[in-house]
Amino acid sequence: MRKTNETAPLLGIRHGDTVKVMAGRSKGKTGKVLSVNREKRRITVEHANMIKKHTRPNPQKNVRGGIVDKEGTIHISNVMLVCPGCGKHTRVGHTSLPDGTKARVCRRCNTTFEH
Repeated sequence: MRKTNETAPLLGIRHGDTVKVMAGRSKGKTGKVLSVNREKRRITVEHANMIKKHTRPNPQKNVRGGIVDKEGTIHISNVMLVCPGCGKHTRVGHTSLPDGTKARVCRRCNTTFEH
């Protein structure tokens, strides 16, 4: 169990990154990261791990009832970041820039991920 005063772990993948699913039902699909849950180490990837959600109609919120397809969460260990430089899936490295800030880099081609 996590203590209350601990901070959530830092992850190499952020909102808006392009990732490739390496394991599970959606293996091989690539998509953009829609949300990141750092505490549970899970992310939501666009058009991957589609689940069916049964919704009730709610006229106040203008929601129609029925079965809705939506993205489910995937554990962060089952995806890899896609490098914009070489276009391949890669592990994330970290390096210090000359101005003193840290940056994420591709382990294959050493391209920095600007975000």
